[in-house]
Amino acid sequence: MGIHDGHRQRLRERFRQEGLEGFAPHEVLELILIYARARGDVNPLAHELLDTFGSLKGVLEATPSQLMTVPGVGEETATLLGLMVPVFRRYEQCLVDEKLWMGNINEALKYCQALLKGYRVECFHVLCLDTQGKLLGQRKIAQGTLGEVHAYPRMVAETALNYNAHSVILCHNHPSGDPEPSREDISVTIKMQKLLEGMGMVLLDHVIVGSNEAYSMLQHGLLSNRE
Repeated sequence: MGIHDGHRQRLRERFRQEGLEGFAPHEVLELILIYARARGDVNPLAHELLDTFGSLKGVLEATPSQLMTVPGVGEETATLLGLMVPVFRRYEQCLVDEKLWMGNINEALKYCQALLKGYRVECFHVLCLDTQGKLLGQRKIAQGTLGEVHAYPRMVAETALNYNAHSVILCHNHPSGDPEPSREDISVTIKMQKLLEGMGMVLLDHVIVGSNEAYSMLQHGLLSNRE
């Protein structure tokens, strides 16, 4: 067994015994990288990734194409690293999905934060609820470059009709980190509310997800619901 093989084995054994507690950021990356690179020392590449993207969070949130700009990162490595946050997002959605009732703002905020976790571009989702406030389903209807998302009223309407929704929650993210709504966000929300009301449906809320918190337009008095 070579020196690098011994280091790989020690990392795996340490994780099995202790979890990730006590692992430095570069060691977390090394542990992931050894499953993408069959041989060799992955320590220099782990440090190069951290230097390039600034933090472990930055590395894990980078897209595969961004990761592949780093020398030594091939398709398999980029795919494995790029898979991490989407898997976390799916896991958090599963936890929230255990209680799909969205009868209060806090439940809706938690669900939207899990749904939009880690996206580096703006994404717009429509959440469709039944008469009891239970989630029937959700659909991502738009994804744009940083700061550019266009919510198409027709797609919102089609999604709500397809799920036979009684009410709807809109949500999107601000990759800048600030969840405060823009004038356009508010204008779009008012238009969507009128559209849904004309279809006999209720717009319950429009949630904007930032880095560490979510903003509820209903909670801040920017829309009123009439059932």
